[in-house]
Amino acid sequence: MATILHVDMDAFFASVELLHHPEWRRRPLVVGAGPHERGVVSTCSYEARKFGIHSAMPSRTAYNLCPQAIFVRPHMKLYKETSDRVFEIFGHYSPYVEAVSIDEAFLDISGTIHLFGDAKSLGEALRAEVREMCGVTCSVGIAPNRLLAKIGSEQHKPDGLTMMPFEPGAIAEFLAPKPVGILWGVGRHTADALRPYGLTTCGDIQRLDVQKLEVILGSKAAAESLKAYSFGVSSDEVAWQPEAEKSVSREHTFDTDEESRDAVRKTLLELVVSVGRRFRRSRRWAATAKIKLRDASFATITRQIPFGKPARDDMSFREKALELFDAAWPKDKPYRHGSTAIRLIGFGVANLRQTPDGQGQLTLFKSDDEAAMTKRERLSETLDALRDKGLPLGGAQ
Repeated sequence: MATILHVDMDAFFASVELLHHPEWRRRPLVVGAGPHERGVVSTCSYEARKFGIHSAMPSRTAYNLCPQAIFVRPHMKLYKETSDRVFEIFGHYSPYVEAVSIDEAFLDISGTIHLFGDAKSLGEALRAEVREMCGVTCSVGIAPNRLLAKIGSEQHKPDGLTMMPFEPGAIAEFLAPKPVGILWGVGRHTADALRPYGLTTCGDIQRLDVQKLEVILGSKAAAESLKAYSFGVSSDEVAWQPEAEKSVSREHTFDTDEESRDAVRKTLLELVVSVGRRFRRSRRWAATAKIKLRDASFATITRQIPFGKPARDDMSFREKALELFDAAWPKDKPYRHGSTAIRLIGFGVANLRQTPDGQGQLTLFKSDDEAAMTKRERLSETLDALRDKGLPLGGAQ
């Protein structure tokens, strides 16, 4: 049996806006057309939803419901940047990721659950990493198929996790009292067609003969699909597209802007370990190391440097990370590229290769330097294995 995870970002566009405008927190926020323009709401904060505002509502209607709301136009480039980081995190938990939209995805986690102990622990780890690294929250549903996982992610929004039942009897019992509108394919038109017959819940559909349902819907295929959905029967296939990674990176956003160089440096070294551990899941080498620093005013600098030879070990990664960091923020000197406080630090490797020489061939006889690098790679892999067993080895020095 498959295990499918559905992740839905919470009020995503509004949440990203709040990252850049913390003074708007706890106030109703509407992303979309202006309050006096012809246009609609793209999304809104949960504070705005309390006034009855929802996506696709005319912005003028939203203004009438809540004239004190803040209205802001969408910044799609900003949302895409955050989405890219979020989806990179999804890849930490499964190689099988189906992007539904910029803020929604299915993951087949059947083969990676054992790395986290159980499915719930995996889901909690994913939610925590998204929150820590990207500053936004998501809701997760875990189930034996896509339909149930999607329903699960809606049960405890925002910032919740729901483990759905896996046994057929328990699934049917869970769905029975739910409104039929939670099922795929039941929009307003279908719901209107079912309502005169007293069919308003999944349980009503479960108890109805499929031939009678066919008469109501006018389609045998639609009747059979809806009947199956009412019992939670659906596809468990995640439509993922294999794509070679162009880089591997991690970022950390500090809870409060950090002025201590030592604290930022320590976090950078922790990111190096995390990147190395993920990078070595496949046999490949990186030709370039890079870091990112973002200060309290959101001014961002990126720096990169080539490895002497393509590398995959923690020691090489750490060496280049510190070289870049020391150049960007010299020891015993204030940070001079903007604000003196750091909001975000990131590390990554790029220009990936399938072999250490980048030519597609592995050498039979190794030089002393190559032999030393092989030992470093093996040491890093050994440390990865120990960390996979839960041993707190750390990584900062």
